[in-house]
Amino acid sequence: MNTLAILLAYQATWFVAVIGAGRGSWWPGVLAGALFALWRLAVSPARALELRLLLAALGIGLLLESVWVGSGLLDYAAWPWAGPPAWILALWCAFALVVVPLLGYLHRRPWLAAALGAVGGPLAYLGAASGWDALRFSEPRWHALLALGAGWALAMPALAALAARGLQRDIPRGHTS
Repeated sequence: MNTLAILLAYQATWFVAVIGAGRGSWWPGVLAGALFALWRLAVSPARALELRLLLAALGIGLLLESVWVGSGLLDYAAWPWAGPPAWILALWCAFALVVVPLLGYLHRRPWLAAALGAVGGPLAYLGAASGWDALRFSEPRWHALLALGAGWALAMPALAALAARGLQRDIPRGHTS
């Protein structure tokens, strides 16, 4: 699968979700996430593994987002109900589907995965908040950013390890494309 196509499709999914939420609509992100997931799973040589990653990310995302929202650290746009919005959970699912094809360098490097999660996770939320008004942080903002960094520092190595174990078990030697 073309790495650039996966990266561009994932980024488009993120932008659709964040811009939609910032404009008051949660459904564009859910639709974009579903279309991305259907496409990725249809063309994946590791479909069973990527489906397990999607379910794991959905569980991790639901847990972390529930804590962040429930504690008042984050307030999401375009979601009038309690708990994390469907559009952010769709992004967690979409993210899971880039772990195998785009983040292979993290599969056996848990400390690097944790470091990138600790930095990259909060930056994505900061971009969604600052650039698109898709969410708001409680004050002081650094509390939310610290919590996001800690959560993503745990989530990234967990997903990378699951991918590594699954690739080792599910994919025949020499067929990792």
